[in-house]
Amino acid sequence: MKTQFLPHLGVCLGLWLACHDLWAQGVGSRGSERLINEPGPASRAGVPDWGVDQSFSQDIFTFVRIMYSTGGGGWGGRGGGGWRVDYPNADLNFSYRLEQLTSMKVHPDGGTLELTDDTLFDYPFIFIIDPRRLVFMDPEAKALSRYLLNGGFLMVDDFWGESMKTHFLSEMEKVFPDRKPVSLELSHPIFNAVFPLTLKPQVPSEDSAERNKGRGVYETWEDEIRYEGPAPADYLAYLDDEDRIMALLCHNTDLSDGWEEEGKSEWFFSRFSEALSYPMGINIVYYALTH
Repeated sequence: MKTQFLPHLGVCLGLWLACHDLWAQGVGSRGSERLINEPGPASRAGVPDWGVDQSFSQDIFTFVRIMYSTGGGGWGGRGGGGWRVDYPNADLNFSYRLEQLTSMKVHPDGGTLELTDDTLFDYPFIFIIDPRRLVFMDPEAKALSRYLLNGGFLMVDDFWGESMKTHFLSEMEKVFPDRKPVSLELSHPIFNAVFPLTLKPQVPSEDSAERNKGRGVYETWEDEIRYEGPAPADYLAYLDDEDRIMALLCHNTDLSDGWEEEGKSEWFFSRFSEALSYPMGINIVYYALTH
């Protein structure tokens, strides 16, 4: 029997209605009104804080980032990323927008976990970023497989080019030796769950977007793409036996940079954060909580 991760139906229905209502009204149609500009504590990088109503303690959504090991150690520099990329600003901003724009009750701080943590199964959604050098140890692979097969959902973001893809898929073979990911068509419900999208969102890093502004080409700074050439975004999914998405791999895109860097400029917010990163992120969370 699958672990029961689903929140109350009213919470999910409220999320759908609230998002559609706000989107239809063109919330903050002038860029300066859409940026997070409320004063927030320095410890939260300026992101506003909020309290949690204890009556919703069983329905609260927590954005959980997975801490993982990397081959060769370390995470920074041109040699490769790691679990800390875009942390904590992406997590804080996305959590704030979920709390602000939907009827969901959201934990203001999010959380970080190792895959072998005993509390992993308390959370329906987990997030991995920039897995170019990620290495799953055997206990981690087994824990992740059990988590996903029992109803959990993994989002993987910010990996580019064929070399990163090949590496991460080889690590996922430790998790699912007998399953292969499929490329999702734009007609899949995850692209239409709350916000109907007309394209598969491709979000570059903010610095790349600014560097290429006006050219209409927003390739990222990663050497893999520079060597291999621009490539469209692809969303790969590992499906369970009932065709539920267990793991969503957001390839050739950096949705979380649209969350982290939303305040850099009104142009970046309007072009990428508002138009692509937040709608797709909300769609993903909605799908994760209702499937």
